[in-house]
Amino acid sequence: QERHGAGDDVTGAVTFLLEEGLDTGPVFGTLTESVGPDDTAGALLERLSHSGAVLLTQTLSAVEAGKAAPQAQVGEVSLAPKLTLEDGRLHWNQPALAIGRRARGVTPEPGAWTTLDGQRVKLEPVRLRPEAPDLAPGEVSLDGKSVLVGTGSHAVELTRIQPAGKKMMAAADWARGMATLESVVFE
Repeated sequence: QERHGAGDDVTGAVTFLLEEGLDTGPVFGTLTESVGPDDTAGALLERLSHSGAVLLTQTLSAVEAGKAAPQAQVGEVSLAPKLTLEDGRLHWNQPALAIGRRARGVTPEPGAWTTLDGQRVKLEPVRLRPEAPDLAPGEVSLDGKSVLVGTGSHAVELTRIQPAGKKMMAAADWARGMATLESVVFE
């Protein structure tokens, strides 16, 4: 998830022999999976669970047949710590591309969020809208039926939002329920 949120366009899975060190054993097999521009971490993990199961089955069959030939790992061990709730917080002063990647990388867990009037608001992934009018970072505006938020570069479009104490809803429905969006700024 961390690499997905950082913008990597390829990820993968490996089967390896367990050793005492963390993820240091020799590798039996690998697979790669392309990361699409709209993939969430959840969608990517779903695909990897299926392709990874095939890889695991192939590895176990090769080990059982005595044909498995593990190869030493190449490169440095990289740690991927579990994401925390704070990792899902969107910082509107960052560029739109970074915000979009972060939102997709933490969806569905721990989830993307921001604050409005001191309350946590959950968000589903956003769409990049470079052609939209300029807005200050965090400033919310309605453009036709689209709810836009300013970032450090250009606006993004909210798709779905869950205000504190409410259910997830379409961003346009949320905007219609607000008296005005003139002074709405995500923190």
